[in-house]
Amino acid sequence: MRTSESGLRDVWNWLLHPPVTGPRATALIRLMAGGVFFWEGILKFVYVNQGVGRFTKLGIPFPDVMAPFVGGLEIVGGMLLMLGLATRLISIPLIIEMLVAMLSTKPRLFLGTSPLPLPPAPPQVGMWAVLHEIRSEYAQLMSCVFLLAAGPGPWSLDASLATRDEPSKATRLPITAEPSPVDRNAAMVGTSRPIRGSTASGR
Repeated sequence: MRTSESGLRDVWNWLLHPPVTGPRATALIRLMAGGVFFWEGILKFVYVNQGVGRFTKLGIPFPDVMAPFVGGLEIVGGMLLMLGLATRLISIPLIIEMLVAMLSTKPRLFLGTSPLPLPPAPPQVGMWAVLHEIRSEYAQLMSCVFLLAAGPGPWSLDASLATRDEPSKATRLPITAEPSPVDRNAAMVGTSRPIRGSTASGR
């Protein structure tokens, strides 16, 4: 029981305390992936064919619920990625979303049975059509996997929170003063002196 609790605690700490010592250019990955998620989430509310209509055509259960849910996840998740806040935590549902998006559309595009409109120009079906149309999901997926593994970088709110927590942790540690050389010498002299009472009795 204790082992499972400590394992869950380690996973939670891993998610909430990502490394923030990477290159500053990591912010560009966050801005790219987060920006795409953000405006794609807004589009699901603005245009029916990108939200409920698309989910209905794909046969996703409860499209009236799932489309706003996914749109809200993309808006909130995109903002968190751009800010670099809870980066590892939000990367996981976004990775799952990209995998679902790829699996729900690309196999049928490969077979030529997609309920969505085919690409306007060749390749329209088959492997090359899949590789061409999957480029956006693939880029988003790999960006989130990178941020999950490497963390948000030093230009992020996660980094700011980590540096703010370090002084508070230091103040909680017990401070033990190390004895000076003079104190050490005095202690050695004190232990080496003979006891007067014992010498007198010896005489």
